[in-house]
Amino acid sequence: MLRICQLRVGVATPKPSSLLPSIFSFSSIPSSFSGSRTFRFLPPSISLPLSPFAPVMPPKARASYSSGSGSGEGGRARELLVQHLLVKEGDQKLLLDLLRRISAGEDLSDLAAEYSICPSKEEGGMLGWVRKGQMVPEFEEAAFGAPLNKVVRCKTEFGWHLLQVLSEREESILQDIQPNELHVKIQDPNFLEEAQLIDVREPEEVAKASLPGFSVLPLRQFGSWGPDITTKFDPQKDTYVMCHHGVRSLQVAKWLQSQGFRKVYNLSGGIHAYAVQVDPSVPTY
Repeated sequence: MLRICQLRVGVATPKPSSLLPSIFSFSSIPSSFSGSRTFRFLPPSISLPLSPFAPVMPPKARASYSSGSGSGEGGRARELLVQHLLVKEGDQKLLLDLLRRISAGEDLSDLAAEYSICPSKEEGGMLGWVRKGQMVPEFEEAAFGAPLNKVVRCKTEFGWHLLQVLSEREESILQDIQPNELHVKIQDPNFLEEAQLIDVREPEEVAKASLPGFSVLPLRQFGSWGPDITTKFDPQKDTYVMCHHGVRSLQVAKWLQSQGFRKVYNLSGGIHAYAVQVDPSVPTY
């Protein structure tokens, strides 16, 4: 099990001397993920910046300290926007000092940047949106029981954590859609008006075969459209992603989900499967 704090995604297994503390459990990460960069599920031939996984920073909330956990919302699936600070187990004096400073009005993110031993300190302790099953049990219990904007503390095998939940939302959806299901939807004019359709193939591929209504965002040109994705598309709308065989589109679909898109669907088998299974008039290549 990897123990790297890398904004919820795994990395290539490091040498033991480079292991860093983490609150995330990577047993739930699909084994098909590979690579050593934060945008880790892309093929090695595609080099993208680390920024796609840097969470959107909300306005700073003034932290207050709570010695206990709040009640959750029952069984409804939730995702939490969490920031934290980690100190060694033996640094009790530092921990108490940080608690006093938070109670006096200092911001957790500023303190994390200065004192945290977790690599997330580079992001002010921001861990991004997390869900149950991703974190070590002690941290998960504290996070999902914490009142919004309250700083709570918990102890894990890595040391003492001060964590703050900045926001929460219903868990997002990411799933495959079969070619025949998409075909039925495309026949409805309202679907083309209401849904967001994204084709991540290259222009030369789109020239060979295409489907109506899809906006072309070539994956190799990610740097030109990635930073503005939430202004060009509405994260609250259903979003459908397509490529040639469904591999690149799955990569982008996962990234869209990490950017806050609520419902993302990947065309299983890509446009090739659509042509073979549903519409022979669409060329194959």
